[in-house]
Amino acid sequence: MRDLTQGPIRGHLIAMAIPITVGMLVQTLYLMVDLYFVSGLGKEAVAGVAAAGNVSLIALALTQMLAVGTVSLVAQALGAKDKARASRVFEQAMLLGLACMAATLAFGVVAGPLYMRAVAADAAIAQAGVSFILWSLPGFALQFVLAVAGSVLRGAGITRPGMMVQLSTVGLNVLLAPVLIAGWGTHHPLGIAGAGLATSLSVAAGLLMLLGYLGRLGTVVTFPRGLARPDGAILRHMLRIGMPAGGEFVIMVLLNSAIYALIADFGAAAQAGYGIAGRVMQALLMPAMAISFAVPAVAGQNFGGRQPARVRETFRQALVLELLAMALTVAACQHWAPLLVGWFTDDPRAAEAGVTILRIVSWNFFGTGVVFACSGMFQAMGNTLPALLSSTTRLVTFLVPALWLHWRGGFALVDVWHVSVASATLQALLSLALLRRQLGQRLARLRLPVVAAGEA
Repeated sequence: MRDLTQGPIRGHLIAMAIPITVGMLVQTLYLMVDLYFVSGLGKEAVAGVAAAGNVSLIALALTQMLAVGTVSLVAQALGAKDKARASRVFEQAMLLGLACMAATLAFGVVAGPLYMRAVAADAAIAQAGVSFILWSLPGFALQFVLAVAGSVLRGAGITRPGMMVQLSTVGLNVLLAPVLIAGWGTHHPLGIAGAGLATSLSVAAGLLMLLGYLGRLGTVVTFPRGLARPDGAILRHMLRIGMPAGGEFVIMVLLNSAIYALIADFGAAAQAGYGIAGRVMQALLMPAMAISFAVPAVAGQNFGGRQPARVRETFRQALVLELLAMALTVAACQHWAPLLVGWFTDDPRAAEAGVTILRIVSWNFFGTGVVFACSGMFQAMGNTLPALLSSTTRLVTFLVPALWLHWRGGFALVDVWHVSVASATLQALLSLALLRRQLGQRLARLRLPVVAAGEA
């Protein structure tokens, strides 16, 4: 375990964020590699795989629910030097993860085809997306157990093993993608189905490696022997923290789905350009996201250790780092957008759409950085409802004006991106206001003396 209640806050955030960034960038390469090889199958295939990626966000929403609840409770328990409670949280998180695996498989088989038919611009895009979803489902399902193992380590301030596992799995995916998608060496290309299968096999390998590491590490938690019995109190606490965080990702799915539907009339090139730009932005946002992923562990341990000054300092340092990272990201999108998009498509219309999106939507990133820092603090203090409220507000402030512009007539693609920037700015302002209130309420309690059980 790494004690985050001592030492420089900025140093802890950076030390955790670097391997998280590497791991997340490597994770993003899964879709980047698939997208690169799928691009040889045509713009319909690119648009289908990109749209299908939104379904993976539903699984990600549930893994986020598990991850946030686990990180928050494990970090608080370890900050209070209570290893036994941290171990109980781990057991219950694993139990919940297995239930989510089963639900994801069932939901994906039923809802995946329905979703693609609803948002795709034509039948070819829908067919491509369905194929990718079905072959990726085992990988999506295994992400739940992977999220639990990684979150326990992150709550303890340990991030290097997760990075090494992700490096190994993406290497496997890079090897499998051309073999399964394009048929290198086998002369039996599976096309889009191969892209999904390569991802599923790679995730399975990564899960085995990370569970093996955690099982040998006895200083953080005790590895469960067999299937634990449900503990209602811990499960309710975990869900109370994690469900709003998962709801944030559901809202992200709704937002992305709404955008796909709004731009469907502009054809496959527009949807392909949006899909490519989305993947590029996802990769560029990794350093800022990594900082926000480090915040719950650092602030959470200090919250559990009853150190309110260090909790506040964590937010100040995280906000500075987020805005610096976002400034570099915006600069990259403004200057190198054609190069970034050009790696994934030769279609001039899709490339033009992607470049336009990057140059406009990148101005979202400053507001997004503020939201990231605030969300990490909400998770650390064990109350993620304000973050969900902030995200819900963004969905409303985007959809209402976007739909009005769409129905008004004379609707253009750039209208969607301008509304997106405005809604992100409003969300950032709301998140700051909500966090200020939460800090005032929750940190005041930490200053009260602890009453022993025998004195109560």
